[in-house]
Amino acid sequence: MMDPQTLPLRDIHFPPDPSWWPPAPGWWVLAGCALCALVFWIWRRRRARLSAIDYARRELDALRERAVHEEAPALLRELSILLRRVAVSRFARREIAGVTGIAWLEFLDRPLAGRPFSTGAGRILLDGPYRRNVPNIELAPLFDLCRHWIAAL
Repeated sequence: MMDPQTLPLRDIHFPPDPSWWPPAPGWWVLAGCALCALVFWIWRRRRARLSAIDYARRELDALRERAVHEEAPALLRELSILLRRVAVSRFARREIAGVTGIAWLEFLDRPLAGRPFSTGAGRILLDGPYRRNVPNIELAPLFDLCRHWIAAL
């Protein structure tokens, strides 16, 4: 039996474990900074992409206006360079840097229905920029096709 003079002792009581919610103020600040950085990164990426596409559209319009006065091989050369620059800015460089010939036209066909570059108006890009004399061809469908390709990106 217990002696009435002694008090019963209990084991040591630890405080309850801290709750994970709500987090401490430092975690809120860190989450806010991370969210701001993510929004800024997405905004810059989107702005760079849109500005490259807008720039390509303006360049394409300028080439179309010059088509009245310049010879076709020079225009085709510049159009091919423009398409390559847009592709490099939109896709991974290693994916398209070495692509030439039919493979380049097939790459351009990817975002479009059918095969307009490989079998249609875009086929002139295969050898047109390198010819001395290009027969009289209508460049308007090619410019429309290139605009459609840029819009599809």
